[in-house]
Amino acid sequence: MKISLQLHNFSRLSARGIEFWRGDRRVLADVSLELEASECLHVVGTNGAGKTTLLRIIAGLLSPERGQVAWGGYDTRSDTDGWRASFSYLGHSDGLKAELTAHENLAFETRLRRPVRDGEVDDALEGVGLKAARNLPAGFLSAGQRRRLAMARVMLAAAPLWMLDEPCTNLDAGGSMLVAGLIGRHLDAGGAAIIAAHQALEIPGHTPRRLELS
Repeated sequence: MKISLQLHNFSRLSARGIEFWRGDRRVLADVSLELEASECLHVVGTNGAGKTTLLRIIAGLLSPERGQVAWGGYDTRSDTDGWRASFSYLGHSDGLKAELTAHENLAFETRLRRPVRDGEVDDALEGVGLKAARNLPAGFLSAGQRRRLAMARVMLAAAPLWMLDEPCTNLDAGGSMLVAGLIGRHLDAGGAAIIAAHQALEIPGHTPRRLELS
């Protein structure tokens, strides 16, 4: 893979005493975690255990009833713009614009965060096996190809922290291995990742820690 990105500096991520209710049901109860550079945390649990909710709270998309998320020792709510620039988030939805080509999707999304050359975008497409789909509208791609394209967007953000919610959705065995390899290279470069997924990923050179939600 040709692309090589310079990551922003990683700071310790921590969450303390996270509690979240949905109506009269407590989804998360006193959940805590820590993550350092080059570490991967695998969040596991049954459907409804709160895996996606936890990621959304860490990202600042939901507010917990109790608890705090800190980045480098500072509450992430004290500098929301700086915090959002520090991570790249992949949710259940691929977040692609169907009418834009694969190249246009990556270039547009990445340029909202940082300057990017067309050559970087092309390298990212090649790295996820979509070189031949460069000029195809995203709406014409298969579900697996769209997931690969979404992972290329995560990578191009050059953010030190990746938050990935079921990153291997719609991917075959080869696609899952590709995602695991991308995560491994991100960790090797000093980044970190939180992955919410039912199944474990075999990440080359790394053994993720597990956080089990019940």
